[in-house]
Order: sequence, then C-alpha cells, then structure tokens
Amino acid sequence: MTTGIYRDAWGIPHLRAGGVRELARAQGVVTARDRAWQLEVERHRAQGTSAAFLGTEALHWDLLARRARLDDTARRCWAALEERDPETADWVRAYVDGINAELPGSTAPEFERTGLSPGRWEPWTPLGVWLATHILFAGFPAKLWREQAIRHLGEEAVGLFATDGSGTSGSNGWLVSGERTTTGHALIAGDPHRFVEDPGVYQQIHLSCPEFDVVGLAVPGVPGIAHFGHTGTVAWAITNAMADYQDLYRERLRRTGAGMEALGPDGNWYRASRHTETVEVAGEAPVEVEVIETERGPVIAGGPEGLESGVVGADGSMPVEESLAPLALSLRHPPRVTSDLGFGALLPLLRARRVADVDRALDLWAEPVNVVQAADTEGGLLHRVAGRVPVRAEANRMRPVPAWEPGHEWRGWAEMPHAGLTGGVAVMANQRSPATPFGVEFAPPHRADRIAARLAEQDLWSAGDMPAIHMDTHLASAAPLLDHLAALTELSPEATALRDRLLRWDRRMDAAATDAAAYAAVRGAVVRRLAAHPAFAALTTPPAYPEVLLPWLALLPRIAFALEHLLRAEELYGVDRAEAVRAALEEVAAAPPAGTWGDTHRLAPWRALPQPSYAGPGLSGDHDCVLCTSAVPGLTDLSARGPAARYVWDLARREDSLWVVPLGASGLPGSPHHTDQLPLWLKGDLVPVVTDFDRLGKESDV
Repeated sequence: MTTGIYRDAWGIPHLRAGGVRELARAQGVVTARDRAWQLEVERHRAQGTSAAFLGTEALHWDLLARRARLDDTARRCWAALEERDPETADWVRAYVDGINAELPGSTAPEFERTGLSPGRWEPWTPLGVWLATHILFAGFPAKLWREQAIRHLGEEAVGLFATDGSGTSGSNGWLVSGERTTTGHALIAGDPHRFVEDPGVYQQIHLSCPEFDVVGLAVPGVPGIAHFGHTGTVAWAITNAMADYQDLYRERLRRTGAGMEALGPDGNWYRASRHTETVEVAGEAPVEVEVIETERGPVIAGGPEGLESGVVGADGSMPVEESLAPLALSLRHPPRVTSDLGFGALLPLLRARRVADVDRALDLWAEPVNVVQAADTEGGLLHRVAGRVPVRAEANRMRPVPAWEPGHEWRGWAEMPHAGLTGGVAVMANQRSPATPFGVEFAPPHRADRIAARLAEQDLWSAGDMPAIHMDTHLASAAPLLDHLAALTELSPEATALRDRLLRWDRRMDAAATDAAAYAAVRGAVVRRLAAHPAFAALTTPPAYPEVLLPWLALLPRIAFALEHLLRAEELYGVDRAEAVRAALEEVAAAPPAGTWGDTHRLAPWRALPQPSYAGPGLSGDHDCVLCTSAVPGLTDLSARGPAARYVWDLARREDSLWVVPLGASGLPGSPHHTDQLPLWLKGDLVPVVTDFDRLGKESDV
C-alpha cells in the first residue's frame, strides 16, 4: 500500500499507509506541512527558549519551563519509554522523523517575520510538547490563591471562591446509550473548552493502515489521537476531571560551600541539585535563571533568599548566605516522579475495537487526569476516570505544605473509579462527578444540569440533533444577581426600567440580544464594586510569585467567576451586597450599553505573534452556558476561551459523525482552509466526517 496524504473538501488530512510506523511518519509530515509555525512555537515553549524569538512577552513562561525542568522531564520520560515500551518509542521516533523531513522546507510567513529558522525535533520533543501543554492544566497555582484567601479571609473562603476559574480548562461531554437514540446505537458528543488559539489546539485527522482506521482530534506535535477518537467500532472522548494531582511544597533552602541544601521532614539537611541556565530574549539582554531541585521536585519560585530570588544577573552572581526563609516553592507532579507521561496508552487506543480495549488502554493513562466516556457498536459503554493521582494528606490538595514537616509525602496512587449512566445518559461538564474525591474546585453544575435537562426533552436522539445542545445559551448562574435586583426599591426611573427589563429577560446570552448585553454590564459593574471593597484589599497585591502564575491570584477574576456564591452567601465579610448591586444598576442605567452582547463579546484567539488590530466575530454564550465562551466579567467581554472543537461520534455509522474546529484545518495564513470552518463554528454547524478514501483527493505520496 502506498503511503499517501489525502484531503477532503475542508482540507482535513486523511493518511493511508502500509504500516504503523509509516503512518506515524506521514502524520509527522502532514502536521509539519499544515502547522509548521505552531510546531516550532510549541517545541520552543517545551524547551523554555521561546523568548529568543518572541521577546519579553514569552520570558515569564520560559523561566517557569526552565525552573520546572520540563525539557529534562521529557528526556527522562523518553528514556523510560524506550526501555519499557520500545514499540511506542519507535512509533514516536517515526513521527518525529516525518516532522524533520518536512519542517525545513516550510514557507510559513511567521518564520520570516521573526527571523526564526525551523529547528530539529528530538525523539522526546513530542513528550515535552505534551507536558508543556498540560503542566498548568490541573491549576496548581490555585493553591497559592487558596493560601492567600485563607490567610486574609479564613478557611470558609475556600468554598466561597471554589469555582471553575479563568486559569482552568474544562469541557462538555455527554454519552447517550442506544436505548435513547434513533439508531439503537450510542452517541457521544461534546466540546473541549480551552484557550482558542490560531492555529487551533486540535487537528482534525484520519489515520488508516491495516491495523487500524481512526478519525479524531490530534494535538499538533504529538502522534496518534489521544483525547477524541472513533475507530469505526468504538469511540471515546474526554473532559477535564478537575482532579488535583500536583503538589506545591514550601522549601527551606540554604547555600553551603558544596552547593545547595534543603531541609527535610526529618529535620536533616539534604543536598539539592543546582545549576544556572541562560534564557535568550529577543531585543534584550539574556537572563540567567538558577535551577534548583529538592527531593520533592524542582523549585519553581524563590530560592534561599526568598521569592525574589531565582533569576540572577548575567554574571551568575547572588549573595551567598544561609537562610531559613521558607519562601521557595517546589513542584511535585507525577511525570517527574514516575518518568511516565502515559504515552503507552496512545497505540492501544488506536488499536481499540471495543470499550474493554479503551478501558485497558486508559489504565496506562497518566497526564492529565480526565473523565472518559466511550461506547462501541456492540452496546458496550464506559464512563471512568483515567490518570495518575497520588495518595497523600488532604492538606497537600488545599495549599502549599511545608517540606520540612512530616506527613506530606506521597503514598502510592489512587484507584481510578468507574461510573454508570442514569436514564441511558452520562453527562460530564467538570462538575462534581466520579472524580470528586480527587479534586477541590469544580465547575458549578449549571452546564451539566442544562445538558441533562435538554437530553430529557425527547426520548430518542440522532447525531443531527446534538448541535442544538452544543449551542445552548441559557445562563442559570444569573439567578442570584437577578434575585438581588428584584429586591431593590427606591430606584431612579431609569434604574427601575432597567431592573424590570432584566427581570423579564429569558436569561439567554445570545449574541444578538440587547438584554444579555445589559445584564453583562450590570454584572461587570457589580464585580468591580465587590473587588474594590476594603474587605478584599489584602488580596489585591499578590506575593512575589513568578508572573506566569499571577492570573490565578488576580482578585477581580476570582470575584467574577464566584459571583453567584458571593451573592448567595449568608454573610460576606461585612460587604453590603444590596448597596453594591444598587450602585451597579444605577451606573449602567445612567450609561446603558448601546448594542448587543455580541458587539462586545468577541472572539480573541491567542496567537504567538499578536495582531493588535484584529477584532474577532461576536459570540453567543458565556462562562456558565453550555455554549461556554468565557470572558472575565468586570474586566473584558472579549472571549479567549471557548469550544476548541465540537464533535458528535455516531456508533451506528461513523460516516454520520460530525465535527468542527473554531478556525480551520490549516495553520497557514492565506490558506483557503485557515479559517473556513469559522462561520460554521459560529452558527453551530458541523462538518460531516469522511472516511471513504474514494471520496478524497490525493495530495501527495509520502
């Protein structure tokens, strides 16, 4: 069989090869052909070298990547993979070979703009890309927020502010069994919520060889199809389990004549590794960073001299002194401990034929921790948690813990639970779920409840029915603010009219709705007034943590995403919430928004090279809608997060499956397939999945 690259009408690549290794190489080739710039950005981010061509905006990420030793962890995991699973290692190497064969000839215009030349991928680079993509996925910086909130507001603040915030990633996913479908076979549908990027974080792709034939959403830079796939007889999809599996330790460090030491839980000092690395910065002087690792893990913030230390002068100088200041933070996470990123699951997933095969593959899953739903053509169903969560003290999950005190060590791995369906349906939208024992902060139940309610509206569902659920804009979390508005009296005539209008509102965040715009304006004003209250003043200035972690400590987004809890709490630190709502309503009534929700709620995709003049299209939805297009109320209506893809997997006929991405299949500006799916994504339409090679045009041999 000739190895070939084919395309459908949307430019989606379909690859056919005579063997697994040849297919992996073809996947590397087509990914480099379509996503060369994206691949190089991700490679440099994994290495901590992106500031060398992106400038100071990328420096803070590079410093974290260096101090967290992401590249070194990827190398460790690669060495272990070669030893434990040589077949998978050879498959990954073939993918890298394909990238290296195609990448040097790339004509992506971003290379010329930055003066960057495509570099060479190493066998461990895909592992580094995977690690860099997910190192902040579990939101370990939220522990820094909780520590601050507890310190200034008390223990009750943890529950009060516990909600899916701007620094986390979520998803919707639902499984409908055959008894509830028009075909008698299961459907799986959903949409992963991530930062919407250009090029996109997911690559629609079709991989076919004699051993398997799979369509799905790949992560550019990583072989196979990890998160969302359909083999023809079994399909699977994931959502973020919201599990906590990374720990932060406060460290006491001291310098000695021999190097660096860290205080252990037994009261003894132990050698810590230490070296310096140079981070190149485009247009600026290079920056040297001190890289320290204790027995807990790499130190990601601070050092012997406190939180301000760790980044040193170009000559490497730093005061030599012994300090017991407990102001360094080390990060402990499973891949650094086990040298395993879960790549051993990737080939078994491609080869899966039944849910039992998917289940066995997921026993090898490590990072990140997900809730997985799967179904097969024989009626098999699967709803489980997959990943690696350490068993340790409850305090570890809540906030940074002292490394010098006993009782905070890891004691093995938690068993991953399985769950069932209710009424032939399973819904997961980052709410409390089978993964509840492993997490601290979960999304409010609004998205999950709304999906379940929609699925209860009719007895039987088809694949074509699912986009209506994807696009649902009902905002249940508006209730507490509307309740406060209803209780107000003695308002100005303008505020009375606005209040009455909002109380009649259907609570749908549609782009064309003026009432939704008015609600968002009042909500934003309430958020700003609460955030400015003296009760929260101590939280407005975070400690001197690395800048890349500060979004998790920003007060205004924390207020914004916890607003319904803050408004419903029995008491809120002496804040007069009724007065704050009254003042916000009067403010907006005096200068109401002139347009619709979509006029200000616009798509703002992340680009490594920003385009300041870009104004994206108006969006429906909101953070707690099923159509989850997240802004930051009180700060901006622009949406950087939303559905990074939508899919419907049909187990009756794979050809009836549907999918779409926010922009297009190609990462090349100017390509006809760079943004051709955007109009469909905005409307809620999906592209048919094509698997018949006779219906495809051949682009080239490989």
